[in-house]
Amino acid sequence: MTAVALAAFSVSSPVLRALASTEPTAEGTRLVRDVRRSKRLLLLRAVLDAAPGGRSGEAADHWALLEEAELRDPDAVRDVLHYPATGVWAEETLRRLHAPSGPPADLGHLGALAVAAALRARIAFTHTLRPAHGRLVLPTLGLLRPDRTGSLALTERSWDPEDPATLPLHVLPGGRTALDDLDPYRAPGPARPAPVRPARRLTPKGHKRWDTQWAGALTLLRRYDTTRAQETVQLLRSLVPLGGGSRSSGATLPAAAGSVLARAQAPPALAATLVHEVQHGKLAALADVLTLHTADRTPRHWAPWRSDPRPLEGLLHGTYAHLALAGYWQRAALYGARGAWAQHARIRAQVAAVLPALRAHERLTPAGREFTDAMAAAERAMDELPPPGDQHTAARRAVDRERRAWCEAHPELAAFVRG
Repeated sequence: MTAVALAAFSVSSPVLRALASTEPTAEGTRLVRDVRRSKRLLLLRAVLDAAPGGRSGEAADHWALLEEAELRDPDAVRDVLHYPATGVWAEETLRRLHAPSGPPADLGHLGALAVAAALRARIAFTHTLRPAHGRLVLPTLGLLRPDRTGSLALTERSWDPEDPATLPLHVLPGGRTALDDLDPYRAPGPARPAPVRPARRLTPKGHKRWDTQWAGALTLLRRYDTTRAQETVQLLRSLVPLGGGSRSSGATLPAAAGSVLARAQAPPALAATLVHEVQHGKLAALADVLTLHTADRTPRHWAPWRSDPRPLEGLLHGTYAHLALAGYWQRAALYGARGAWAQHARIRAQVAAVLPALRAHERLTPAGREFTDAMAAAERAMDELPPPGDQHTAARRAVDRERRAWCEAHPELAAFVRG
């Protein structure tokens, strides 16, 4: 299991501009996946190096089982290690290993990863783990509920999907995307913000509801925008249901690359959420290998889709995701989807309103300037297929009114808003 240093990645100008347009390409998708994989392996290696005992302790034993499984089935091991929740665990574990105080690192989860990989690779093994609170989650497989407490000796016969002691991870229809309501690391820990709290374990009725919504969303994506549908399936390994009290319809967390947290919603809304959130994941991967700006995190910029000021990073992410949405709704409108032209006009007007401030920002790097210039070119290209009547003009006027109202509410930040 080897990783390429992230600094070794190069992004050609054509790939950078294609990514900036938000339009899916084979080269862009390949770059995103390669960056994610390399970053994950570097992170796992850092965990192993920082673990007590180093290459000869408990963590090393878990790693040895992973390497043994890889010899039999590299793809199975890769899927386990690159599962989105594994990234959340790895980042949290590395923080705990380097923290002078606080909760201990959960190195036992590395053993769960190793056992899951060994089971999927179908090798003979014996490995001892200690379930937490009477349950043992095996990433990408599901939940094991042993009938006794204490340490558990696991073998190649320990996982049987038909056994009542196992609860397989639910897989959404039409692909390999998992509906993850089991993994303890499917979202960050208790410090996570309220808008992105994951739902508790779903009932079979809840799984069926998600199956219907997911299948409907994919049907719409394939009907209106085939390439975005393909991109969604290729880049999303898991979908994490948000809890009922979540204020957000969707979220993407950099640590969980390849996952989207989403609230249960009707297929048209879910399709738009998926388009929106996939862009955040793409931009996060690009930012891991390319510096687009050197601005700080001070919130000072107006974003028409938010009431609060945003830092440049947040403005860039929001504009990028909304640019993709504008393109998606334009295609949906051309297909005849009801209300799509209004959605397109509104979102495109929002994007067009903030692009000048984004492109003129003094802390953009040359790569960032090329990226935002390509975003602007993609927005202008939408003129080739405008909405009927004066919808676009009306939408721009509405956004201008919102901008003036925001500046009145935030007079100290008006200088950062370009009209």
